[in-house]
Amino acid sequence: MNSSYEELKNIFVDIVDNSTYVELDSTAYNYSVLKSSLDKPLKMVLLYGKPGTGKSMLLNRLYHELKEYREIHYFNTPILSEKEFLKSIYEAMSGEEIPAQMRVNFDALLKYCLKLKEQREVVFLLDECQLYSEALMEKIRLLSDTRVVKFVITLHKTDKEDVIAKEHFKTRIWEVIEMSNANEYDMELYIQKKILNKGLIDFFKTMKKSHFKYIYGHTLGNFRETNKYLYTIFDIYEYYEKNEPAKIDNKKFSKKILEMAAIRLGYINA
Repeated sequence: MNSSYEELKNIFVDIVDNSTYVELDSTAYNYSVLKSSLDKPLKMVLLYGKPGTGKSMLLNRLYHELKEYREIHYFNTPILSEKEFLKSIYEAMSGEEIPAQMRVNFDALLKYCLKLKEQREVVFLLDECQLYSEALMEKIRLLSDTRVVKFVITLHKTDKEDVIAKEHFKTRIWEVIEMSNANEYDMELYIQKKILNKGLIDFFKTMKKSHFKYIYGHTLGNFRETNKYLYTIFDIYEYYEKNEPAKIDNKKFSKKILEMAAIRLGYINA
């Protein structure tokens, strides 16, 4: 028989999957801005925020909602080779498969895009663009200047630099959506919806405001950290259920296990 704690643990595996999307007020607003931006005469749209703020999930959501009636393509992992990137762009737009040994000439790709002006608009969703080289980013910008190709890109916000201030974004990106961590209320709602969507209402009833406050104190509403913390909590529960079941009470959420998970993740010192 499967462990209920194993099921709870698996809810919080940190993956980008449309089926695991949780709508909150903040994510719903950002999503509506993102979706409406595609109907504006924009060259590029930037999703900008620290890791774990939900940028990849919004891109994934957008792709799955629009793919049936718009020309939209999703590169969920960066294609760091310029050769492979240009090849992937051309293949997506043309529907043709390029032999492995052949290269796509960038100037020819630009001319191909310009021929399609006022006939088509092709949207590319590019995740983790902070990993692309400056040279490749310049080609992305030039492609967007054709107004045939529109890019929605995600970038990590870092403490060392503010990418929005870079000159190439000032002139080309007309929509900037800055993502941030969830507030305490939304974080609680996020956990609640993740658990209740799997029908595990009995366990959720054991969680109190003080437990959510404790979790928020360590994760600060970051979705990735929240997933990691909850996964670890239920991993510890699963261990006790299998090996020392007398030490857990299924009708009462354990503050001790909260603390054990925090120690394991390095949030607090033992």
